[in-house]
Amino acid sequence: MDTLKQSSKIWVSEVLTNLDTMWDGIESTITKSGSASYLVPLQQFIFKFLVKCLVGADPSSSQEIAESGYAMLDRWLALQLLPTIYIGALQPLVEIFLHSWAYPFFLVSGDYKKIYEFVEKEGKEVLQRGETEFGLTRKESIHNLLFVLGFNAFGGFSVFLPSLVSTIASDTTGLQAKLRKEAREKGGSTLSFDSIKEMPLIQSVVYETLRLNPPVPIQYGRARKDFQLSSHDSVFDIKKGELLCGYQKLVMKDPKIFNEPESFKPDRFMNEKGLELLNYLYWSNGPQTGSPTVSNKQCAAKDYVVLTAALFVAYVFRRYDSITGDSSSITAVEKAK
Repeated sequence: MDTLKQSSKIWVSEVLTNLDTMWDGIESTITKSGSASYLVPLQQFIFKFLVKCLVGADPSSSQEIAESGYAMLDRWLALQLLPTIYIGALQPLVEIFLHSWAYPFFLVSGDYKKIYEFVEKEGKEVLQRGETEFGLTRKESIHNLLFVLGFNAFGGFSVFLPSLVSTIASDTTGLQAKLRKEAREKGGSTLSFDSIKEMPLIQSVVYETLRLNPPVPIQYGRARKDFQLSSHDSVFDIKKGELLCGYQKLVMKDPKIFNEPESFKPDRFMNEKGLELLNYLYWSNGPQTGSPTVSNKQCAAKDYVVLTAALFVAYVFRRYDSITGDSSSITAVEKAK
């Protein structure tokens, strides 16, 4: 939380600056090739602004980190997540060969070491706070910061933002026109977290994307005490120490809460009735209306995620009249007139 608070001064400016770079590159590629994959440019954007905000360092101070830092984190993340990821292949081969053991760290130790050394050299201010204000050793500070940067922040945005781009770029219902109108007519001349709060449709689109495609669909926890867990029509006795699993995609498609739960409804979370549904939006390991604490383990940056994604959408429709694409590529952009 402390690192997020410290980064708040530059978060929006870094997002906007790096979005300029990302979309300049996509436009150039479309001009040359007719289409542009946005997955790598999107990850580069995510990596660069997060390093500036969370580490307080400029990736360009190291050519290797600037060019390949995002890929290093990808490989590190893949090794941790592979044992849990569904792969549509013949069973039980997947379980036997991919899901039955932890993978050895040495496979990505070289990448991790390079990022570790970069943070140690360039992130002196945030590491100093870890030592003086929280009693961590230098090594503990670096490892904790790398987990927040790589797993929580970079990993989460890398899963979520592509689904948001795909949803918008493949729209055929007229949603883009509505988003364009709101992005340009509301929030004043300068984008900020405050101006985003004046754009209810854009926020609703972000919430609806999180509902259908939560970045972390499965979460686990052990009961700290005996208690009863209630559903709409049942009560379950939970004993202290029992392992619980929450499958968010199932929870957030509850037909007793969400009308037409399988459908993408961009305005679902608008107006008073829609805002009440935020009590049941659990993408962040807790309700969207909740507040993260050290005891509830709700995503510390849940509000940053929503506002950053909304900022992303508002930026796109202040820059473009429309974008066209699919789950991996942008095929056309029409610049704002």
